[in-house]
Amino acid sequence: MPTVLPLRVGTLNLSSGRDGAGRPMDGDAISAAVAGLDVDVLALQEVDAAQPRSHAVDQAAAVGDGLAGDWRMAATVAGTPDPFRSWQPIRPPRLRGPGTPAVAPSYGVALVSRRPVRRWSVLALGAGRARLPMQAPDPGTGRVRRWWFPDEPRVAVAAELDGLTVVATHLSFAPHTSVRQLLRLRRWAARLPGPVVVAGDLNLPGGVPARVLGAVDLVRAATFPGHDPRVQLDHLLAVGGRLAPDDATAVRLPVGDHRALFATVAPA
Repeated sequence: MPTVLPLRVGTLNLSSGRDGAGRPMDGDAISAAVAGLDVDVLALQEVDAAQPRSHAVDQAAAVGDGLAGDWRMAATVAGTPDPFRSWQPIRPPRLRGPGTPAVAPSYGVALVSRRPVRRWSVLALGAGRARLPMQAPDPGTGRVRRWWFPDEPRVAVAAELDGLTVVATHLSFAPHTSVRQLLRLRRWAARLPGPVVVAGDLNLPGGVPARVLGAVDLVRAATFPGHDPRVQLDHLLAVGGRLAPDDATAVRLPVGDHRALFATVAPA
């Protein structure tokens, strides 16, 4: 069987398509922000589709256009994520790709590939009960105040290539829940064609995700906040098989509030 390796993989938290100042970007600007990237497969988190807050852009499609790649989005929420639970969880998760327009507001994760994909699949990872304090405008007064945001369902999307599988995910902000989700990912990865690269915002610092997954860190670099990163929440992890990273880097892009991570993987 032919192999795709070496292959350059990356991960980017889109932050619903916001720029460095927190302003929503239109589809052309998002496409332009990624168009020059040297990457074969890119995992995306915090992806909006048809959301009023982000110009109703289908952001997975915009990144796919910018990279000239195939893509799949797994929406976890129908509606707009907010602390008032005006949204509904999407269960079971399902994949949407080119040719299937977003007809209602949704939010989730996506994976874009410039290499041929043999099979796409999705895994539900569940949600935790924790709540996260965040600043947001009061819908009645417009004043910014602190709200308690509930956790939303989490998923993972896998693209099986010839010789490698890439998994994109965005885990819970509650550490005990994200560790449980990682353990589910470890069991799933063991059934996928290996080696497997897990890519995403895992909401766990430093070497913790690699230890839980029994994986190899492909990049060690602070990624959050994007303008002055102090902690690594985003990860590229090799699970199973022997992969060696090359040209591993963290990059601040015009879109998103995390640094993007990139690494070229080849047989060790």
